[in-house]
Amino acid sequence: MRIIRNIGDLAGIVPPGVARKVGPEMDEVTSIKEAFVAIKDGLIHDFGPMDSCPEPTQDDEVIDAGGGMVMPMFCDSHTHICYAGSREREFIDKINGLSYEEIAARGGGILNSADLLHQTPEDELFRQTMERVGEMVAKGTGAIEIKSGYGLTTEDELKMLRVIRRVRETSSAIIKATFLGAHAVGRAYRGRQDEYVDLVAKEMIPAVAAEGLADYVDVFCDEGFFTPGQTARILEAGLSHGLRPKIHANELACSGGVQVGVAHNALSVDHLERTTDAEIETLRGKETMPVMLPGSSFFLGLPYGRAKDYINAGLGVALASDYNPGSSPSGDMRFVMALSCVKMRLTPNQAFNACTINGAYAMGVSEIAGSITKGKRANLVVTKPLPSIASIAYCYQTPFIERIII
Repeated sequence: MRIIRNIGDLAGIVPPGVARKVGPEMDEVTSIKEAFVAIKDGLIHDFGPMDSCPEPTQDDEVIDAGGGMVMPMFCDSHTHICYAGSREREFIDKINGLSYEEIAARGGGILNSADLLHQTPEDELFRQTMERVGEMVAKGTGAIEIKSGYGLTTEDELKMLRVIRRVRETSSAIIKATFLGAHAVGRAYRGRQDEYVDLVAKEMIPAVAAEGLADYVDVFCDEGFFTPGQTARILEAGLSHGLRPKIHANELACSGGVQVGVAHNALSVDHLERTTDAEIETLRGKETMPVMLPGSSFFLGLPYGRAKDYINAGLGVALASDYNPGSSPSGDMRFVMALSCVKMRLTPNQAFNACTINGAYAMGVSEIAGSITKGKRANLVVTKPLPSIASIAYCYQTPFIERIII
């Protein structure tokens, strides 16, 4: 057994059976001062105040937290970290005034990443992806959803998902895989979008399911990409092969993506930079988790999601990094937490829950991750001594991690 002693603040305690936080619950973070955690077989075995800490035996490993905080590792439910190379040229294009849509219209953006991925051997793609996973783990993230979507052909989408499977088998982090063949229309199908939708629904999804390569199916349902009708066709094909939907929606316009996602019981609807009250009403009382990506708003100069309005309406919100080469080249969930406080006016407690328990829910792992709960995976951050959870977002560039246990 491993015993972490002398914890100044054990934060993020959630009772068994609680899968997410909604409404006023999002501002509640339960903690114990002067605490311990006992870990057995990689799981949280026990925890409580130091005066109830068991005496270690000679076979136990004792970790002294030195008065630091212990918290669950972040859960990042939306990433695109399986990609090749980078897109600094487009970074300069943005500086020079081109919009995301203009870069995409010139053949850049997602299509550029698809070209690079096609040329990259699978082993090299795996190496690059594992490097990004290692970076994210070092910054405190212990559960990562990784999407395909830079293949845009059956062969290259399968290549990406096989790499993600290797990452799952290799990494200490919890990994979930999402098939996003409908990220954009492949070059060979330019001007024939409905035919590409048929390819995704009738060829790609059956091939992905045959190899058991994905947990979820996703579609970029937005202006200039896929319509709600096309999205529905793809989601229904995914559901018929056991893939639960997740949705890219409302990044560029109020696209109807939230509505089609909820209609198909999507686990999450992600982006939501553009929102009307209709989207909030659509999500009220549903299982679908709204996920907002402030790193993308920051990097692209887009509006920030109305997270506060969602919470005030009684909904939960999750936050994720959207780590990708074009619109959010960072997997630092602490920065995501800080952005949500500064730009979206979330309280630090709301941001903390959005990056932990609700992030876990949005990727389907809240039964094993996202909180301090007996029986969950002991994926923990041991911090340097901190005055409060607020300091994680407040001093967002000051090193705060003393040790990662994963």
